[in-house]
Amino acid sequence: MPLALSIVTAERTILSREDVQRLVVPASEGQITVLPSHAPLMTSLGYGALTAYCPGEIIVMAVFGGFLQVAHDQVIILADAAERPDQIDEQRAEAARDRAVRRIAGELVGGEQQLDLARARLALARATTRLRIARARRGAPVSA
Repeated sequence: MPLALSIVTAERTILSREDVQRLVVPASEGQITVLPSHAPLMTSLGYGALTAYCPGEIIVMAVFGGFLQVAHDQVIILADAAERPDQIDEQRAEAARDRAVRRIAGELVGGEQQLDLARARLALARATTRLRIARARRGAPVSA
């Protein structure tokens, strides 16, 4: 019996499938794989690529935080944000990555240094994930 998968954000349902054979997600403590008959599980999500393996199709998308629940072959993902590769603006993501790298290097850090540094690291992770997903879709080499 395959997995039923729902990926939902505060704005909308991103994906709803009943035929997922395997799901790979970026949990906060590392990447995990969910297969049919998986033990019940609830975990927080990190930033990274979510990959759903369906008959004749592999679905890849960027996920940015949230929660995953597995119970009775039902997988529900409540994501802070999720984007399909065709929704990612590569130029915007590259600009965000460059800004974050400069902030981390200290060029743009202002008075609230610790908070700015933490935000810059999250922005870098988000931009890097977007670029990885968008570039993998079109078969381009992925740079860190």
